[in-house]
Amino acid sequence: MKMIKTSIALLLALSGGEALASGCDMPTLPTIPDGASATMEEMIEGQQGVKAFQAAATEFRACQDDAMARLKASVEEGNPDAAPKYEAATEGYNESVALEEQLAEQFNQAIRAYKAANPS
Repeated sequence: MKMIKTSIALLLALSGGEALASGCDMPTLPTIPDGASATMEEMIEGQQGVKAFQAAATEFRACQDDAMARLKASVEEGNPDAAPKYEAATEGYNESVALEEQLAEQFNQAIRAYKAANPS
C-alpha cells in the first residue's frame, strides 16, 4: 500500500499539477483488505473498491485525453509553455495506468492470501 501511495505522490509531481489544473482528478485508491485475515464481506468490499477505482481512473484518463489534445494543439501553435505541460500530462496519464495495474496486482495478492487462509 505504501508503494501505491508513493506512486500517487509521484503522479502528482510528474504531472506538474496539470491533472489538477485541467480539472482532471485522479481518484482515491481504495483500501485493499489483508487477504490472510479478511472476511468474505471485506474481500467483496475490496473488490467493489477496486472496480470503482478502475471506473474513476477511466474517467480520469478521458479527461486527461481532452487536456492533452488541447495542450498538443497549443504546442503545434508554437506555445513554448505547452510542451512541458503536454509531456507532464502524458506522464500522468501513463502513471495512472501503472497505478491501476499495481492496484490490481495488490488485490490479486490479497485474493491468493484469502484463498490460502480459507481453503474450500
